Amino acid sequence: MHSATFSIIAAVALFACSQQQPQETATSQAPPAPSVSQAPAASAFPETFEAGSKGTYDEADEPLATGAWHFQDALVGSSPQDHKRGQRAARLRNLGRLSMRFDATAGVRRISISAAAYGTDGPSTWELWLSRDGGRTYARTGQPVLTSGPQLKTHVFAGVANEPLRLEIRKTSGPKNRLDIDDIVLETPKGPAVAVGTGAADGYFETRDKAPTPNVQHPAPTPGTGTGVAQDPNDSNLALGNPSGATSDPANVTNYLLVHPEFTAGYNANRGIPTWVSWHLDKANLGEAPRQNNFRPDPALPRQFYQVTPASYARSGFDKGHNCPSGDRTADLDANAATFYMTNMVPQAPHNNQQTWAHLEEYGRAQVQRGQEIYVVMGSYGRGGTGANGFAQTLDQGRVTVPARIWKVLVILPDGVNDLQRLATDPSVRVLAIDTPNDNSVSPDWKQYLTSVDKIEAATGLDLLSALPRDAQARLQRLVDSGRAQ
Repeated sequence: MHSATFSIIAAVALFACSQQQPQETATSQAPPAPSVSQAPAASAFPETFEAGSKGTYDEADEPLATGAWHFQDALVGSSPQDHKRGQRAARLRNLGRLSMRFDATAGVRRISISAAAYGTDGPSTWELWLSRDGGRTYARTGQPVLTSGPQLKTHVFAGVANEPLRLEIRKTSGPKNRLDIDDIVLETPKGPAVAVGTGAADGYFETRDKAPTPNVQHPAPTPGTGTGVAQDPNDSNLALGNPSGATSDPANVTNYLLVHPEFTAGYNANRGIPTWVSWHLDKANLGEAPRQNNFRPDPALPRQFYQVTPASYARSGFDKGHNCPSGDRTADLDANAATFYMTNMVPQAPHNNQQTWAHLEEYGRAQVQRGQEIYVVMGSYGRGGTGANGFAQTLDQGRVTVPARIWKVLVILPDGVNDLQRLATDPSVRVLAIDTPNDNSVSPDWKQYLTSVDKIEAATGLDLLSALPRDAQARLQRLVDSGRAQ
């Protein structure tokens, strides 16, 4: 995260204020004078900013529909230059921040935030930070997001299991550029999150006398990935569930939830490899970006975790085997580069990686080119495999475990919307489950290793496809596909 002293922030703010000054208020009229009053009763998410009227960048609390939010170098914008789904959106400049002054209910498993550049401004980078202690301390979740262009794009982050949370959006770059934020959605398994109380550090906040806000209906946010048509919000890396119940708590060393736009993983720092990696694949993910080959440590890991590097695999006789393949992320260079984080790798026998798994990956992409979309979960289990130099249990002085078995589940369905509903009802849905030995003598024909999701669950202790209704989950997990050509 970027840091700056107060004097630097003030200087940048003055410079920004001198640019396009007529556009630096939320509306063409000055906001009403503030008066202290009771906060309105909080409603469930999403937060659409339609109830707000903060028209200046002054630091202050603002009562919104979900509760009180703290605005720092931010306002509620309603000008034609604000990109929004209703009549209002939050607008941040300089190193602005938006912070919840309240906790959301425990069990938030999915956070969606829409963002666009203000007007014709250039790109800005922003980050999402979460607090579990009433706003006293925060930790960043996911990767920094680069937002450019006037089209609102929705970004999805993982929540925190079993604990109340509050979030803070931090603009971290682009002092001359402003950023619009709209439609913040917090989802729990039981529905939208609601406020459950404020932290000890929070005091009263001011509300403003204002006319009633029009009842603006916001359309459902469209995810940033898709095939060029409106896509279901379920098109996310964790749409089928969190197989191990991983959380983004750094204390959860063996089951840490690691979220990237390109893939989501349940990472085991004691083994130095992911237990599972989950991602979604459709035509929007496939393009002409070349393979980057920039294997490197993952900056999203907590600092106290051991950082596996390419050197950890040097001269071991095992490949740095991708979970989410490079070939599944060729839409742009950044997406392809993200697949080379070492948190996406396992020590894989060369023939397994370069033949068996390569053929399976090509098969999956061929289905996508024929009009399918795929939800993929891949992982490994056990200890000890046989690579080019023979059998080994660990690499890098025991810090990286060599798995004994490597598995993958592909849930294949025609590209479209309402995926979870279709998965539960469409008889054309296919489930390919493959479980191979991590051995250099493995057959290049992946169809020899077809199995069922039930058997993979029995071997790993994971709960796959858990987001589906129980009857659909049970039915699909029993299937053993033929691996037929399509």
